[in-house]
Amino acid sequence: MTTASKITLVRVAMIPAYLVTMYLSGGVAGLWMYISLGIFIVASLTDFIDGHIARKYHQVSDFGKFLDPIADKMLVMAALVLFVAWGQMPAWALLVILVREFGVSALRLIAVEGGTVIAAGWSGKVKTAVTMICLCGMLAFNGAFFKELLGARFVDCFNWFSVIAISVTTLYSGVEYFVKNKSALSK
Repeated sequence: MTTASKITLVRVAMIPAYLVTMYLSGGVAGLWMYISLGIFIVASLTDFIDGHIARKYHQVSDFGKFLDPIADKMLVMAALVLFVAWGQMPAWALLVILVREFGVSALRLIAVEGGTVIAAGWSGKVKTAVTMICLCGMLAFNGAFFKELLGARFVDCFNWFSVIAISVTTLYSGVEYFVKNKSALSK
């Protein structure tokens, strides 16, 4: 197993810790929320680190191409589900993201059966980066302190901007995956 894949597995292992600390926070800013934010930031950074190591040291593998997007999905879905449960994100945004993720995953499975592994495309990487940055912001600005410091209207606008940015990049990358890999469907 490559170093890059081991780092990806570390990201997967961080997800339960993130979920526990988020659950303990109860959706309210405080120590547990900021511990969750720290875990989420470190987990998000491992996504960039494992990709950099894989490319720089020629450790790109089919296992890594398969595991990395799954680790990203698991981390992001953990955050999104809690945001929807706490009323910080509309359920329709989560539905858009889920449909895209299941669709791209199905496309990848079909491609694998045809002997092709579909690696993450550029728009998928942008989508992941935008999603992780927006989720970090939503975690950071959560709570009375930032609502008082920046104004509740700013925090609400930031959350809506984040939801729109996540949804748009998700839709765009999903369409691009299907357009670029439509040959996998015809096989």
